[in-house]
Amino acid sequence: MNVKGTVAIWYRDMLVLKRSIWSEMIAVIATPLTFYLAFGVGMRRYIGLVDGISYSLFIAPGLITMTAVLAAYNESVWSLWFHRRVQFTIESYRVTPVTVSEIVIAKIFSGFSHGLIKGLMVAITIFIITPFKFEPLNLLLYILFLIPGSAIFTCIGVIGGTMLDKPETIGRVEAVFIMPLIFMSGLFFPLSSYPANVIPIISWLPTTALFEGSRQALVHGNFIFPFVLNLYITAIILFTAAVLTFRRRLTE
Repeated sequence: MNVKGTVAIWYRDMLVLKRSIWSEMIAVIATPLTFYLAFGVGMRRYIGLVDGISYSLFIAPGLITMTAVLAAYNESVWSLWFHRRVQFTIESYRVTPVTVSEIVIAKIFSGFSHGLIKGLMVAITIFIITPFKFEPLNLLLYILFLIPGSAIFTCIGVIGGTMLDKPETIGRVEAVFIMPLIFMSGLFFPLSSYPANVIPIISWLPTTALFEGSRQALVHGNFIFPFVLNLYITAIILFTAAVLTFRRRLTE
């Protein structure tokens, strides 16, 4: 593996983020903060406890996770699309010693870095508004969910940025496919709200494993192994799909 090539691509992506970090942060924080103020703060007196905790605490981990994985997705999908359709720098990869797998790995690192930075900013903002306490070990367990979750969304972004030619199509995929999956996964309500015959199906979704698993880890310190296994298997499958898709594009 060409570590230097992978690090070089990751470093370039970080420099791009550095140049626009403050303007991006305003946009990134706005959406989850609006959800949190509208539901977590505005509705908590009417909703009461959810799964034994306040509603604001219930939705906070999900909003942080949503920010992180959407940042990973958007960084990869728009980066690949921009290099391929606008700058045409993607063609330079044909003559570099960096393999397709190393490029995708670099994008996974970039997506996770973007998600970690932006998710941290949202977390700090939410914690300032409503201070939460959790054990340091819970944060480590949460990261174990966030790593494969970011990889999954990055790989989806790599596939989308490689295959989709129109920017409006990328927006439609996020609106019609990604956001419904996130909202269906118990971001704003417990899984117990679903009919009993639907819960097993919803529980198999990787997004459910991500959002429910990360919430249980951060708030309660529960490490749900089937959810983690689901995430890592899905990440490996999507990594393989992203590599094959990107490699086929380069050979066309």
